[in-house]
Amino acid sequence: MEEKESEEELFRKIYTEWKGCNSETNTKIPPFYFQLPAEDDLLQQKLREESRAVFLQRKSKELLDNDELKALWVLLDKHQSPPLIGDEQMINYKDFLKVAQQTGPKCKQYFKATIYAKLLQDDPYGRISVMHFFNYVMRKVWLHQTRIGLSLYDVAGQGYLRECDLENYIVELIPTLPQLDGLEKSFHSFYVCTAVRKFFFFLDPLRTGKVKIQDILAYSFLDDLLELRDEDLPKDIQDSNWFSAPSALRVYGQYLNLDKDRNGMLSKEELARYGTGTLTDVFVERVFQEYLTYDGEMDYKTYLDFVLALENRKEPQSLRYFFRILDVQSKGYLNIFSLNFFFRAIQEQMRVHGQEPVSFEDVKDEIFDMVKPEDPLKITLQNLIDCGQGDTVVSILIDLNGFWTYENREVLVNDEAEV
Repeated sequence: MEEKESEEELFRKIYTEWKGCNSETNTKIPPFYFQLPAEDDLLQQKLREESRAVFLQRKSKELLDNDELKALWVLLDKHQSPPLIGDEQMINYKDFLKVAQQTGPKCKQYFKATIYAKLLQDDPYGRISVMHFFNYVMRKVWLHQTRIGLSLYDVAGQGYLRECDLENYIVELIPTLPQLDGLEKSFHSFYVCTAVRKFFFFLDPLRTGKVKIQDILAYSFLDDLLELRDEDLPKDIQDSNWFSAPSALRVYGQYLNLDKDRNGMLSKEELARYGTGTLTDVFVERVFQEYLTYDGEMDYKTYLDFVLALENRKEPQSLRYFFRILDVQSKGYLNIFSLNFFFRAIQEQMRVHGQEPVSFEDVKDEIFDMVKPEDPLKITLQNLIDCGQGDTVVSILIDLNGFWTYENREVLVNDEAEV
């Protein structure tokens, strides 16, 4: 009996110690959240900044450098697996593991069965392309390098960049981009503003004033920007790249041409001349009601959002921009009143140009047929995005030229086919 009681006491003692009941140091939940130092705590701020810099430097050293990448390529080339089919170098899993054994510790993370399986295609011998694998490694290294580079500008250390952080990044990036060598120093500030707006328009649709570094890496915008490192970039690619010098100069030149009174801002009358000059007055009026202006005039930054929305009408972020304008009653959906409110301006423009106005009832029915909303009388933003024709709906309602293009779509298709 005594032996049994001693066992029970021993168990109780061990159990209570394990639960931390008898230890003052273990009665509290261990800290897992550390508050950021206050802005006026300069010492803690500096200590945090230095520790992050050391951490990022250590992470950078863990990446493969150019010499290590060259050595990896030599090993892969040496261990390619026969038979040779065409010009493509292939490697099977057995040789893949041989290379893994001969590489340095930095490479080990890339030689996993899961990665090999991802790169498998339709090779009859179960091999993967040496070039595809090497490009995969290069891409991973580039992503990590870029993430570290962006993180150096993350002053808050929370995984996002504010506008000023991204501006600083691009300012220091400009000298490394040969395609921007011809830009005058006086234009640099306008170029940086133009570049930064694209990131924030598409990656910060809720206008929080910050974008996640993870989102910057996930989208192709940074690829487009770094594409300017190529000294021999073809002209057609430059023209289609928002970040190129010709593109930035085009957008800024349009802004200057619209600014007739040369006060550095755009009035409603000046903005109405944008493009072909066929945007309706009602639409322009709503732009000034919904988006940031200064004493009733638009600055360059707000103008850039306007241009990005019009030039990328299919994108969800652009449709969000337009939906806010079209939703005149702030109901969270477009109804017949909203559609009629905007289409009356299209009808008025048709009369001015000597054309017979198209019936609103016909256009309304066509819009609802295109969108196919769950509620037959309400169109939500998500409906516009999901239907795949939101850009067409927007064009019909805000731009006479856009409406004419839709109305004559069959004629235009036939003309293109004949050409």
